[in-house]
Amino acid sequence: MDDKTMVTVAELGRMVESIFMRAGFNAQQAVAIARIITAAERDGAKSHGIYRIEGCLRTLAAGKVLAHARPELIDEGSGVIRVLADGGFSPAALDLGLPVLTARAEKLGLAALVINDCVHYSALWPEVEALAERGLAGLAMCPSYAAVAPAGGVRPLLGTNPIAFAWPRAAAAPYVFDLATSAAARGEIELLARAGKPLPQGWALDAEGTPTTDADAGLAGALLPFGGHKGSALATMVELLAGAMIGDLTSQSALDELGSLDLAPRHGELILAFSPARFAAGRPADPQVQAEALFDAMLGQGARLPGQRRLAARARAEAEGIALDAAELALLDRLQREGLAALG
Repeated sequence: MDDKTMVTVAELGRMVESIFMRAGFNAQQAVAIARIITAAERDGAKSHGIYRIEGCLRTLAAGKVLAHARPELIDEGSGVIRVLADGGFSPAALDLGLPVLTARAEKLGLAALVINDCVHYSALWPEVEALAERGLAGLAMCPSYAAVAPAGGVRPLLGTNPIAFAWPRAAAAPYVFDLATSAAARGEIELLARAGKPLPQGWALDAEGTPTTDADAGLAGALLPFGGHKGSALATMVELLAGAMIGDLTSQSALDELGSLDLAPRHGELILAFSPARFAAGRPADPQVQAEALFDAMLGQGARLPGQRRLAARARAEAEGIALDAAELALLDRLQREGLAALG
C-alpha cells in the first residue's frame, strides 16, 4: 500500500470529531457521529465511512439537521422507551436510549426503543451489535427516502429501508447482519457512479422505468428491491413498523419534506431488544448452546457467517491502522480547516 497512509482508529476518530465540531455541532452530536463514521471506516464499510461526511455537512448547510440538537428521553416504565432526537443525527439519540433499552429488556425479556425526529445517514449494525455485546439479541430498522420502486412498479416509493440483527455469543464476536431491502444500498451505487463503473443487472431502473446498468441513470430513476416481491414486502414492513407505527415519516413523506436525494433524510427508527435467557426461562434447552451448534453446522459446510469480512477488516485496522489514500486525507484536512466553507 505505498500510495496509502495508515492512521490509527483513534486518530481517525479525532479527525472526524474535529470536522463536526468545526462545522458547528455540539460535543454530544460530534462525538456520537464521529464514532459511527470511524467504526464504518474501521470495518471496511466505505459507503458509510468518510464518504458520508460531506453529505452530513451538506445536510447541515441546507438547514435540514440541527447541529445543537439535545435528544430527550421519555420513559414511562413500559416496554417502549422513546427518544426525541430534536432534529439531530440519530447516533446521539441512540447513546441516550441504549442503557435504558438494555435494562428494560433484561427485566421484561423484550423492550423497544423508538427514536423520533432523527436525521439518519448511518448503518444500523452499531445499534444491534451494542445490544449483543450486552448479552441481548437486537433487531433494528428504519425507513429512508423514496428511492426504490415496489416490485412491479416503476417509480420510487419505498426507501432502501435497512434491517439489522445481532445475536450475542459468549466466546466470539456477535453474529450480526445489516442489509438494505433494496438490491444495493444507495451509497454503494453512488460509489459506483463516482468510479464510472456499471451496475449489475436487476439493481435499478432509469427515469423511464427501463432496467439499466448505468449507475447515474439508476440514481436518477429508481432502485429495485432485492429478491423482487420478497424485498418489496420487507421494505413495506419497515415503512409500517418504523414509520407509521411509531408516529413518524414514511420514506415518501421523508422525501417530500426533504425535497432532495442529496441530503440525509429525517424520519424515525425502531430498535427491539430481546433477552434470550428470559425467553427460554424454564425450558430445558440453552439458547446459546443451540445457537453455537447452528453456527458450527453452517461453518462446517463451508458457509460464511455474516460479518466475518467486516470483523476481519476491524482486526486489521486495530492492529495496523486504517489505510487512507491521498484524496481522503486531503478531504479530511480541508474539512478540518474550512468547515462548511469547504463544501463550495
